[in-house]
Amino acid sequence: MIDVKALLDEMKASPFKVIDIVAPHTGVVEYVATEPGTCVFGARGTWREKPGTLLLNLERERNKKPVYAPLKGEIETAFKELDGTFVEAGTLLATIRHYLTKDEVIEAILKKTLYLFNAPEQAKYYFFPEVDTKIKASGPQSVKVHDGMELFIVSRMKREAPLVYSGPEGMIYAVYFKHNESIEAGTPLIGVCPEDQLSLIQDVVSRVQSEWEERD
Repeated sequence: MIDVKALLDEMKASPFKVIDIVAPHTGVVEYVATEPGTCVFGARGTWREKPGTLLLNLERERNKKPVYAPLKGEIETAFKELDGTFVEAGTLLATIRHYLTKDEVIEAILKKTLYLFNAPEQAKYYFFPEVDTKIKASGPQSVKVHDGMELFIVSRMKREAPLVYSGPEGMIYAVYFKHNESIEAGTPLIGVCPEDQLSLIQDVVSRVQSEWEERD
């Protein structure tokens, strides 16, 4: 049985995630935004054509390469002692505290409550044509799955092979992959909800929609 209150209380106790900003390549660090609590924004625009807040530059071979905030949040820590120094790729340069939106909270809770069927290998994944047609017409919750059901087509190295679903019987509640997108091994493809728990899951979603307060 899903404890809706416990799930929400857990998320409310830690309503954010910390994002590490690491050096994408070697270079000399030049900080731009360093003050803890400073609000930053991720890429914006219809096509995310507007870059996020400039956090720092990495100078390499006399060229400055900007590093922008990936998401909305506030600066938690900037390691100012690195300013003006040469760093290796992967060096931690700053952290951003990103407060979760309603959609992000719902996604996190669903991943804790649904049965996640993961990609067994890195490849592109597609639903079987009849399943894909049904999902496009009526949504993922119109598809009931059972152990051993041929559900996916795996495309890798120009070869395609069927993939059967293994797990509990239920309805597809969430789809986590996109058409023609390469998925890494271990990444969830779908989240399955047993039919007798569907109303509880929907209750969780409704509670988040009504109770979660987003930060401006």
